[in-house]
Amino acid sequence: MSESEKPEVVLEKPGDSGVPAPKNVRVVLLGLMIAMLLAMLDNMIVGTAMPTIVGELGGLNHLSWVVTAYALATAASTPLWGKFGDMFGRKGVFMSSIVLFLIGSALSGMAQDMGQLIAFRGVQGLGAGGLIVGVMAIIGDLIPPRERGKYQGMMAAVMAVAMIGGPLVGGTITDHLGWRWAFYINLPLGAVALFMISAVLHLPKKRTKTKVDYLGALLLTTGITSLVLVTSWGGLEYEWASGTIIGLAVLGVVSLVAFVFVETRAAEPIIPLRIFRNRNFSLMNIIGFLVGFSMFGAITFLPLFQQSVQGASATNSGLLLLPMLLSMMVISLFAGRYTTQTGKYKVLPITGGALMVTGLYLLSTMDTETSRFESGVYMAVLGAGMGFLMQITMLIAQNSVEMRDMGSGSSTVTLTRTIGGSFGVSLMGSLFSSAVTETLTARVGPAGDKVAAQLDKASMARLDPQMKSAYFHAVADGTHQVFFWGAMLAILAFAASWLVKEIPLRGAGPEKKAESAPAEPAAAQA
Repeated sequence: MSESEKPEVVLEKPGDSGVPAPKNVRVVLLGLMIAMLLAMLDNMIVGTAMPTIVGELGGLNHLSWVVTAYALATAASTPLWGKFGDMFGRKGVFMSSIVLFLIGSALSGMAQDMGQLIAFRGVQGLGAGGLIVGVMAIIGDLIPPRERGKYQGMMAAVMAVAMIGGPLVGGTITDHLGWRWAFYINLPLGAVALFMISAVLHLPKKRTKTKVDYLGALLLTTGITSLVLVTSWGGLEYEWASGTIIGLAVLGVVSLVAFVFVETRAAEPIIPLRIFRNRNFSLMNIIGFLVGFSMFGAITFLPLFQQSVQGASATNSGLLLLPMLLSMMVISLFAGRYTTQTGKYKVLPITGGALMVTGLYLLSTMDTETSRFESGVYMAVLGAGMGFLMQITMLIAQNSVEMRDMGSGSSTVTLTRTIGGSFGVSLMGSLFSSAVTETLTARVGPAGDKVAAQLDKASMARLDPQMKSAYFHAVADGTHQVFFWGAMLAILAFAASWLVKEIPLRGAGPEKKAESAPAEPAAAQA
């Protein structure tokens, strides 16, 4: 790299470390949690409003694209936001992502047809890609890893609030204010987050003369988009063996291989490949992928089992996951406190991996006789496993990269977890559908194919007792397949956790205070 290409870091004020005074840290974190809530809450609220949206705008055939456009834009932009934060300064880039998300929210609320809504959801997704990774990277800048554990409970609580409250809030807003307010509700929350971050957050202001790696960005975006489409369309829109799915898979793989080749030669790569030389970082990406795979699969199919087989109400679907989410939140808080007090962490992913395998296996044993209490206990075990893993994977990953790569490292872990969730929902969905159809056909003959498409409670109520019993057994069999293979895959996460090397967390021990400030200014001076 030539002298003129070397990044130049400029502090906002001479000698300013960029760290807010202790009394302001909690205010900054509150603003960050609101921004994180925006990204997590949005899909939950919008999902509840979708039937009303389709009723007004039409376009039922394009319904899936309302979700797919958002997911694609989020996944494709996540690594770019992380890298831009490393290059141009975390605060400005993060605030830009919030503004873009709010613009997309306002436009989505004003959409006049399904085409406009899909396009505006894409804009919203582009902003959402920077929200979660921005929160993680800024926390990585502000708080040393040794101290970061105590704030894990806050992030777990935000996730639980979004997953439990999202469907309830979405239904209430849609019924009383109209579906457009499912998007407009983001505006006041986003404004509060912007004000708090603008007024209180102070980080080193950067300026870089290095050219942006546009070719790498294009190849990475193409690869991610292709793979997300494969997981979104495979087995639903197109057969897995269709030319479209195979073509997208080939395009995705070729694009990512070309991306790796380009990154080895780029002056400022979007994802610096050097970060994968650290064993712990690579392991956290593997574990994060598997946790995303299992978590989103569980969230998708557990309510379906409880509504269909156990007769629970769909209105309170978010509450059905309460045992899992509360367990995850409590354990995440405990794990954070443990890490802060002891500085040790290797036991956490090992314990989490073991509990995740156990929880998924227990869920695979559910049948038509399983009570809600039993399924709640099983969910709590799985939630405990995820509580040990969800935040610790990010903490270990951030502790494994240099401060200059904090954004890229955070976005990479976030991306692998997102891709894992996408694969999980898609592949588990295929397993579930195949098992349901196979069981129904075996019990009631060819008529089972028609019943397999009727997954709503109202349709089931009209079936005769024999057909209804066959359907309940089919859903139980599908659930067994989903969680059994999820448990088999989770064994890989458990095995990977044993390979983690326990390296002292930055900010630990007697020199904690001296190490609490971000290292980027010092690195720049060096």
